[in-house]
Amino acid sequence: MDDVTQAAQTIAKFLQAFTTTSGLRLRFRVKARSLKQRNTDSAESAESSTPSAEGAAKDGPRSLYVEFTGPDTPLLTSRNGELLNALEHIATKILRLEPHEQDRVAFDADQFKVNRDRQMQESASAAIQRVRSTGEPHAFPPMNSRERRMMHMLLSESGLPTASSGEGPGRFVVLYPKGADTSAPFNLSATGDTQPPPRRHDANQVRNAFRPRY
Repeated sequence: MDDVTQAAQTIAKFLQAFTTTSGLRLRFRVKARSLKQRNTDSAESAESSTPSAEGAAKDGPRSLYVEFTGPDTPLLTSRNGELLNALEHIATKILRLEPHEQDRVAFDADQFKVNRDRQMQESASAAIQRVRSTGEPHAFPPMNSRERRMMHMLLSESGLPTASSGEGPGRFVVLYPKGADTSAPFNLSATGDTQPPPRRHDANQVRNAFRPRY
């Protein structure tokens, strides 16, 4: 993603088409900002300001941040943000980003992911204490690839080993006590943890959610 301004315009066109055809009452804003400053309030709008080569060199690689607002944002954030994450994933495919670059595109709605990230930090801290006190592994609920990467990073500060287990939408992160074998498949039933089955969508619910409003 060398030309961030062009990438921002591409994503804006995609989202304009999505909001128009879906009939969802959504507004969005595409911003470009330095990866070093993605957690600050100094983000600049990609639509109103063109990132300069000098700025990119000073701040390092730049990322795209899309913020949704509007009456229908709950549709984006329901089911643990499934639609929001799906739009983000499509955006990375449109931009043809390599797997290691996909974190350079982030979608959020009404600070859903900001709050979710805070919850994950609290969950990671509680799990670390639990594993250290009990000596037993801890399995987290299923997460998408972005959240699994973040959880591995949060847990790495503890020095305890982690691994991902499961398949597809049911894939989850496991935190192990020090010295544990992480190569063997994790057995949820052996620890008493339960993993919720992947959700199945009703076709009528999906059609109704995206039916144009007149």
